[in-house]
Amino acid sequence: MRLAERMSRLGTETAFDVLARAKQLEAEGRPIIHLEIGEPDFDTPQHIIDAACEALNTGWTHYGPSAGDPELRAVIAEHIQRSRGFPVEPDEVVVVPGAKPIIYWGITALVDPGDEVIYPNPGFPIYESMINFCGGVAVPVPLREEIEFRLDAKELADLVNDKTKLIIINSPQNPTGGVLTGADLEAIAQIARERDIMVMSDEPYELVLYEGEHCSIAAVEGMKERTILLDCFSKSFAMTGWRLGYGVMNKELAAQIAKLQTNCTSCTTSFVQRAGIAALRGPMEPSLAMVAEFKKRRDVIVDGLNAIPGISCLRPHGAFYVFPNVTETGIDCRELATNILEEANVAVLSGTAFGEYGEGYLRLSYANSVENLEEAIRRIGRLLS
Repeated sequence: MRLAERMSRLGTETAFDVLARAKQLEAEGRPIIHLEIGEPDFDTPQHIIDAACEALNTGWTHYGPSAGDPELRAVIAEHIQRSRGFPVEPDEVVVVPGAKPIIYWGITALVDPGDEVIYPNPGFPIYESMINFCGGVAVPVPLREEIEFRLDAKELADLVNDKTKLIIINSPQNPTGGVLTGADLEAIAQIARERDIMVMSDEPYELVLYEGEHCSIAAVEGMKERTILLDCFSKSFAMTGWRLGYGVMNKELAAQIAKLQTNCTSCTTSFVQRAGIAALRGPMEPSLAMVAEFKKRRDVIVDGLNAIPGISCLRPHGAFYVFPNVTETGIDCRELATNILEEANVAVLSGTAFGEYGEGYLRLSYANSVENLEEAIRRIGRLLS
């Protein structure tokens, strides 16, 4: 069989490869602690489940509009205005199965072969994968520990040229937990406005923020029309398996993204969209309690890692990941991640799973119990000692 050449440019998510290996070891009787996969370990709140069940029992099992259930689009528009501080119309919203389709279809709609896309590195690996797959040129902008893994606007400006078609940002950030400040967003917005460049702002961890309030670049003056705001229900509502996300963008682009959905998936699952309405309208206490627990876990894992010789770890401001520096161990981060899994029974990811600038780091998800986090730290400590 001869595959199309573009398949050679398609990447993957190492987290799922490590998860598969960890599950294999578990099947062999190994007591694996999972710190590799990026999903909340909490169950979906009951009122959301109840809404889905009611929808199933009342006929929400048919095709819906490609752009999404009109009521959900209206509720999302209200939610964005409330949480991000700028007005949104329902026809500026496209509902999709998960968040990744907006990444893929947004790049597909905007980027021609040879166009350059600037993306954060270390960063979510699907950015680079989709840029390459669509024939664009992936241009990494490094996120550096010395500025708490924020994007340096001066470095960004130096990378921009006449071929730059899109800038991707992510805050709070996967894998580092870094958070862009208002000043950072203003500086990025100035670059985008001056060069008339679109920005894709990936914001699925908007609620998982431990200090201050979330800021979106789409709320900056002159940026709403230039921004694709990407969000989903996976992180804030523990709905990873439901596959429900959305993009907010100008009406012209929204119509094109909806057309791509018509061609690829027809529409997003109807009864799942009714659950999404319940999530945004319903009580927020379960989500807020989850974030409070994540904050407690963050402090446990950061303090524990910093007590291990050879490891230093910043305290992240958002998301549920830590990105410890392991260069002082003298062990390559890929080898160290493998050793931690195979010898210490703790599944983690190497920093290079998130790009070349992740060299010397590991990513650990603390979406696990305090008891398991403390045990994982003991195991890693014993391995390195």
